Amino acid sequence: MAVPKKKMSKSKSRSRKASAWTVGASARSACPHCGATKRPHRACGNCGWYGGRQAIEVD
Repeated sequence: MAVPKKKMSKSKSRSRKASAWTVGASARSACPHCGATKRPHRACGNCGWYGGRQAIEVD
């Protein structure tokens, strides 16, 4: 079996593992009521609608 020649430092192995944790762009959708872009499964920040009803008051 293959055995490493030298011990890999904690910082080297952790930085190698951390490279897979990149964050991508969040998903966006259009509000069916006003057409503004919003994040899915959240009330629209522009008009306050969610699920076919007024969820929050927006001035």
